[in-house]
Amino acid sequence: MSAYRETVNNFAQLREKHAGKWDTINPEHAARMTLQNRFRTGLDIARYTAGIMRRDMAAYDEDPSCYTQSLGCWHGFIGQQKMISIKKHFGTTKGRYLYLSGWMVAAMRSEFGPLPDQSMHEKTSVPALIEELYTFLRQADARELGHMFRELDAARAKGDEIAARAVQERIDHYETHIVPIIADIDAGFGNEEATYLLAKRMIEAGACCIQLENQVSDAKQCGHQDGKVTVPHEDFLAKINAVRYAFLELGVEDGVIVARTDSLGAGLTQKIPVSTEPGDLAAQYNSFLHTTPICNDDDLADGEMIIKLDGQLKKPLRMPNGLYLFRPGTGEDRVVLDCITALQNGADLLWIETEKPHVGQIASMVNRIREVVPDAKLVYNNSPSFNWTLNFRQQVYDAWEQEGKDVSAYDRTRLMSAEYDETELAAVADEWTRNFQRDAARDAGIFHHLITLPTYHTAALSTDNLAKGYFGDEGMLAYVRNVQRQEIRQGLACVKHQDMAGSNLGDDHKEYFSSERALKAGGKDNTMNQFA
Repeated sequence: MSAYRETVNNFAQLREKHAGKWDTINPEHAARMTLQNRFRTGLDIARYTAGIMRRDMAAYDEDPSCYTQSLGCWHGFIGQQKMISIKKHFGTTKGRYLYLSGWMVAAMRSEFGPLPDQSMHEKTSVPALIEELYTFLRQADARELGHMFRELDAARAKGDEIAARAVQERIDHYETHIVPIIADIDAGFGNEEATYLLAKRMIEAGACCIQLENQVSDAKQCGHQDGKVTVPHEDFLAKINAVRYAFLELGVEDGVIVARTDSLGAGLTQKIPVSTEPGDLAAQYNSFLHTTPICNDDDLADGEMIIKLDGQLKKPLRMPNGLYLFRPGTGEDRVVLDCITALQNGADLLWIETEKPHVGQIASMVNRIREVVPDAKLVYNNSPSFNWTLNFRQQVYDAWEQEGKDVSAYDRTRLMSAEYDETELAAVADEWTRNFQRDAARDAGIFHHLITLPTYHTAALSTDNLAKGYFGDEGMLAYVRNVQRQEIRQGLACVKHQDMAGSNLGDDHKEYFSSERALKAGGKDNTMNQFA
């Protein structure tokens, strides 16, 4: 028996138990509403999507071509439209996730208005966005299934049993729009207890994967800006533990933790950890400090501190704000230690924030990590903070120069210029960009590729193009030709915006509840019929 018919039969049996009192309840309508709301709670979603991620991680370990991808979404509608588009173009959501960016929450969702990525936004806005995203994705399920139910009714009305069985088969094997969300908890918004409390709220909203970074919480900066300050390993591991305990308490045993390190670009630490024995984590962290040797009391000013490293008394260099400097050139070594330590103490995936998208640079660090943790793999930020065009043109230029190829026709510092757009170098750079995710998954251990802020930029670009035409000479044609006509030509479901917002779902429900007395919106005078 199909899942659809079985659900209908279960409700029919339940109705019979009430000896006529529930005779106005149609078992098929109840079954439809049940199937349209497969996930009752955020925890149901978190458990379901955690299983997806774990299976995808195992598949990647077997074959690096099985990497996964996501785009950052700052509103439920944006996430919904992304997943509807993926199902339309590719027929499946497999390997495609959503990313929730703390940067976009700060810039787009804070009650204080646009804020920089410095953990100044309300922490509650993060779980609120997770819940919103899943609300819109569940509505996408309900809408799509609702259309299938209407197809089923139409086939039955025509007496076409073959078509009816085909539709029911599609209903039985329906693939949900619900996919994993990798959710950014920044640096934890406080101490480890604060991190635990926020992680619980995020998981209860549906998050199966939480990304945590090793910056100081109250001095957190965007990963692509200066002034980043890291915490000692013990502090970061305490927060990883806090997130794991939150997953376990809520019954999401497969929950995924992404440990992000900003050490490659962070040259400062807020505090010097206490070492209790030679070579422990605190000692390894302190070994990277920028110090000067102490020979006598004259080398110390009032208020300065000394530390014993490698059997010598040394003075850590301290900034006027009290922060301590790391030695220049130690970033990569600190990244490797951060990553190994995180994986050995409960993290599942890594995130290395880099200053450019360079497969060789990422691979050099991952290969060192894999010498200790062979199955280490990354979530990687394909960041809009990179100038991708300039970076890859310069990478091609450098490779050609190293090969001895004549590059005299190009000025390396000006390769972003439009005058190079039609050149051989630009074409090769674009091909390298096209293959970046595939190459990095294969050679640099990247399991998941995401773009943090793409929908922020696409919203700005599309709005600029519409405003330029609509308020200019094109007038209404700017919208009709560049928006609505393209929606129709490209088959965007959103052209029927009333349907997308739930008008047809509401009509179906009214008919379930009120039968022929229902006052419905989808009659002959509904202008949405123009898009049939």
